[in-house]
Amino acid sequence: MKRILSVTEAARNFSDLINRAFYRGESSLLLRAGQPVASLVPAAPGAITGKELAEIWDSLPHLSQDEADEFAKDVEEAREAMNQPPEAPAWD
Repeated sequence: MKRILSVTEAARNFSDLINRAFYRGESSLLLRAGQPVASLVPAAPGAITGKELAEIWDSLPHLSQDEADEFAKDVEEAREAMNQPPEAPAWD
């Protein structure tokens, strides 16, 4: 939900606006003389750390050894098929 407030109100409550953006994800529209002049919006999430990436990776389902071997076989067969010239059509 976007809060609408005057620039004067925003200046008086700037810390609160920043906290609302950071902790609640709230946006604010700032008005001067009733006209929109600025928006305060939460920053886009930053990059994740290597530790966070490892935790995400560990939480994903993994293939069993048999499934991994079958997948590797399928990939190899697909690569070999891609390297073959197309067969000429058999004309009757």
